[in-house]
Amino acid sequence: MLAWVGLLWLLEAIDVATDHSLDTFGIVPRETGELRDIIPAAFMHFGFAHVAANSLPLLVLGFIAALRGIRRFLSVSFVIILASGLGVWLVAPAHTNTAGASGVVFGLFGYLLVRGFVDRRLLDIAVGLGVAVLYGSILWGVLPTAQGVSWQGHLFGLLGGVASAFFFRARTPDGLMR
Repeated sequence: MLAWVGLLWLLEAIDVATDHSLDTFGIVPRETGELRDIIPAAFMHFGFAHVAANSLPLLVLGFIAALRGIRRFLSVSFVIILASGLGVWLVAPAHTNTAGASGVVFGLFGYLLVRGFVDRRLLDIAVGLGVAVLYGSILWGVLPTAQGVSWQGHLFGLLGGVASAFFFRARTPDGLMR
């Protein structure tokens, strides 16, 4: 997770040093050519304050999510990035440009929140409740209340995280889903 967050900071430093040339990797809604930017947009930010706002929750939630295995974590993250990016592409206002890791943050929050209930693991339920106490207030971010904040990326990231808890649920020793 430190490497991931370090990459976000490095990319923003490169963006600033190149007169914001990486901002073109954000998602402009409903333009077919922009579908290729769905994945890179999750790694781009619009300023150091933007990347700073995402860094700590991404570190914490990502670390906790990765404790169940790196392959599962990467799969969950991929689904979240796709869900968040596609949601932005479909629903965000025309002529906007959306980028940032907050969709991933919301997705990991949703994933950790429901994973224990889906997997029927008491420890993961406790983790989900702890995550809800620590980060539950971010749920306000799925509402269209702040100008310039992609509630669409937040909402679809959250939904992607919840869906990932079901897609990647734990299997029993005989290979069946819980």
